[in-house]
Amino acid sequence: MIRIVIGGQIDKDRVAEITKNIAGDKATVEIKSDIEAAMAIKTGQADYYLGACNTGGGGALAMAIALLGMGLCATVSMPGNIRSEEAIIKEIEAGKKAFGFTPQHADVVLPIILKKILD
Repeated sequence: MIRIVIGGQIDKDRVAEITKNIAGDKATVEIKSDIEAAMAIKTGQADYYLGACNTGGGGALAMAIALLGMGLCATVSMPGNIRSEEAIIKEIEAGKKAFGFTPQHADVVLPIILKKILD
C-alpha cells in the first residue's frame, strides 16, 4: 500500500479528500505539518508528499526541499501554468517523491500523479 502525506500551506483538507477519492484502498492518506510530512518521506514512513500553495513551489515544497533536496521535489503547477501530463510523469519516473502545485490545479494534477504512482 502506498503511503501519502499531505503538506503544503493551503487547502490540505481538499487535497487529502481528492487524493483519498482517487486512491481508494490503494493508499493511506495523512495530513501533516510540512516538517512532519517531509520527515515522513525522509525516514521512510511515507512514500509520497503532496502539497499546495499559491505559487506551487514556495510554501508547498519549501520544507520538503530543505529536508529532501531539490532532486526529490517537483513543482507541477504554478499560477497560470500546469505542466503537461508527460512532464509530470517524467518527474515521477525520475524518482521524485514530493510534488507541489497551486490549489486551483489540484483537480488536474492529482489524478495524473496518483494514477502513475498507484499503477
